Amino acid sequence: MVRLNRRLLPIKAHFFFFMAAMGPILPQLSVIGKQIGVPPDVMGYITAALPLLYVLAKPLVGFLADYFTSLRKFIFIALILIMTLAFAGFYFLPDNSHFIPLAEGSAQWNVTLLGNPNDCNAIIQSSKAFCQTTHQAKCIQEKEVGEFSALIVANESGLNLNQNLLHGNESYHICLTQPATIDWINASCEVRHVNSCIYGAGKFWLFVCLLCIGIVGFNVTNSISDACCFDLLGDEEQEKYGAQRVWGTIGFGATAMLAGIVVNWWTTDAVKSLTPALIIMCVFSLLDLFSVSKLKLPKLGGSESIWSDVWQLVRKPPILVFLFFATMAGIIDSFIIYFMFWHLEQVAEATGYMHQIKLIEGLVVAAECLAGEVPFFFYSGKIIKKLGYVHCMSMCFFFYAVRLSLISWIPNPWYLVGVELFFQGITYALCYTCIVAYASAVAPPGTSATVQGLMAGMDDGLGFSIGSLIGGLMFKSLGGRESFKYFAIAAICTCVAHIVIRPTSRKRQFLPKQGYAPPTEQEIKQPPAQEMDEIRLG
Repeated sequence: MVRLNRRLLPIKAHFFFFMAAMGPILPQLSVIGKQIGVPPDVMGYITAALPLLYVLAKPLVGFLADYFTSLRKFIFIALILIMTLAFAGFYFLPDNSHFIPLAEGSAQWNVTLLGNPNDCNAIIQSSKAFCQTTHQAKCIQEKEVGEFSALIVANESGLNLNQNLLHGNESYHICLTQPATIDWINASCEVRHVNSCIYGAGKFWLFVCLLCIGIVGFNVTNSISDACCFDLLGDEEQEKYGAQRVWGTIGFGATAMLAGIVVNWWTTDAVKSLTPALIIMCVFSLLDLFSVSKLKLPKLGGSESIWSDVWQLVRKPPILVFLFFATMAGIIDSFIIYFMFWHLEQVAEATGYMHQIKLIEGLVVAAECLAGEVPFFFYSGKIIKKLGYVHCMSMCFFFYAVRLSLISWIPNPWYLVGVELFFQGITYALCYTCIVAYASAVAPPGTSATVQGLMAGMDDGLGFSIGSLIGGLMFKSLGGRESFKYFAIAAICTCVAHIVIRPTSRKRQFLPKQGYAPPTEQEIKQPPAQEMDEIRLG
């Protein structure tokens, strides 16, 4: 008969409610940006800058939690509240309806000019409906070098402009923003949102501010959650971390699927309303605040010099090597997290599945969490104990390469459900547990939150920043399929490098917690207790 450990019930409840609140929102962040007209490369710049904030925020807040031990619960609750209010602010983003919809923020049009365009009239840019009726374009005649810059204006502008451009079955007005001599009939135009309508609009900067506060709040809270969980478990039960964290996966997957179904039912338009997702988030955030208020965190002995102890730790070669590969894991994860759904929606548009896209996205996240992550989080402690950190990380990088290759291949969106079902657990779940468990194993007494913040800062901080920047640029220039293919190549190269480099650093890769000792074939001769203390103190 399974015995319920009441002492750990509040931390299980926290993981469940906390991640359940995020399930409807986190996978949709890039889609929200897309819906307000943010191009993929600009979204990449934003998501690249964000992790730099929590590279600093995670260790800093972790230090505060370690230093002011009596205020840990208050810091915890404040972070959750700030994060929830920031994401709830997406509800107040102004409507971005446009009379000339562009699915990806830009589009390539083959057009027919019904007359030579003239210079743009000043009344177009002074129109109150300018941003809802106008796009900018760069047009070039087929097999010609010259190009001209123009504005394309919808009929709904109400300015009685002549319709001198034909695209498909629709006619528009086109005018020149720069003087040019045009004597063309057919042309190819790259059409995109007017820059001033995106970056000069309050909704863009409101989106950026809310995204910054919400994402930083989520990531810092996640790091503090891990530190508190390991503190509650103590040295003897470290391998039970995955059994606590798995409840977060269950919550995330359940609400992601629920939100996908509800949003799909709530709105029938191509642009879906996020209102149901925000309501689900707020309900579970309130339940999370209640569960955290019931946490009984143990009284811990503090470190006399937190920064000095942590600095002595990160100077050691095996720790530096581990931090490097944790950063590589973050680079790969960030590309999947921020651009997988963008790629999925491109595939959906090409194959005619856009009417089912939110349902598919919800099922993808449910497959990742409920079937993919649950078993690997639950058994991660035993897997790490059996294989050791080195082999676990190498295995994760290998399966990242397989996963990325399959994502680049999917012929229609439904295939992604199966890919994520089989590969999310053995990549993200096992790799994440390996990183946080290692951080707990090597953290000097009284520095758990600081070391967790540092390790996580390299993984989903610096790693996410680099991955988002590179991913955004690649996605714009190469498209989704080619970008995922190149990331797959990078993942297999990282796997080989990890196999070659990590074992060379094992002579001093001490693992002080017995619950995560290396297996027999990787056994490391431990120094005596007194010498171990000298190593740890530097």
